[in-house]
Amino acid sequence: MLLRGSRAAGPWRQLPLWLLVALAACAVRASEITFELPDNAKQCFYEEIAQGTKCTLEFQVITGGHYDVDCRLEDPDGIVLYKEMKKQYDSFTFTASRNGTYKFCFSNEFSTFTHKTVYFDFQVGEDPPLFPSENRVTALTQMESACVSIHEALKSVIDYQTHFRLREAQGRSRAEDLNTRVAYWSIGEAIILLVVSIGQVFLLKSFFSDKRTTTTRVGS
Repeated sequence: MLLRGSRAAGPWRQLPLWLLVALAACAVRASEITFELPDNAKQCFYEEIAQGTKCTLEFQVITGGHYDVDCRLEDPDGIVLYKEMKKQYDSFTFTASRNGTYKFCFSNEFSTFTHKTVYFDFQVGEDPPLFPSENRVTALTQMESACVSIHEALKSVIDYQTHFRLREAQGRSRAEDLNTRVAYWSIGEAIILLVVSIGQVFLLKSFFSDKRTTTTRVGS
């Protein structure tokens, strides 16, 4: 799978400031993916990156087993830039040393029967400035500065919402798993209690039942 992020950069001077901020806040990063990783499986992703580009890989296991996964990141020459085993979540930032296709893989090969749900966010480069500085001879106006501040605050809100959604999904998964275990345990206890009760009934019945004896006389 090839990940490519694209952004439309229109002439900002032709748009109202409030609309520009709203469009920037609603932009969706195409590198955010949540996928299912079956047991004994490995999933790899590929991204074309130019030399000198700053990139950040962030991942988190949402559901499954002990909420851990193996992660590996390689450059176009196959050199390992990042490798972690059985991590629940982590973040790694690097600068591309050369042009080419970078590969990062998530592995669940150590698990024999538990599949995982993995979320990752792969950011390539930095967001373009809200107001380009080329061909500009004056400083930002008060309204433009306020728009920049709002834009940065909205990005922080989006990041916080993402993390809170991941925590909520992980907590819900743990709660559902615990509820399933409690249900099975309750069913097992009910079956054991029923068997013990029936056994006690038969045991008590055997105490009060009359035992008839037969006497055989042997004539001479």
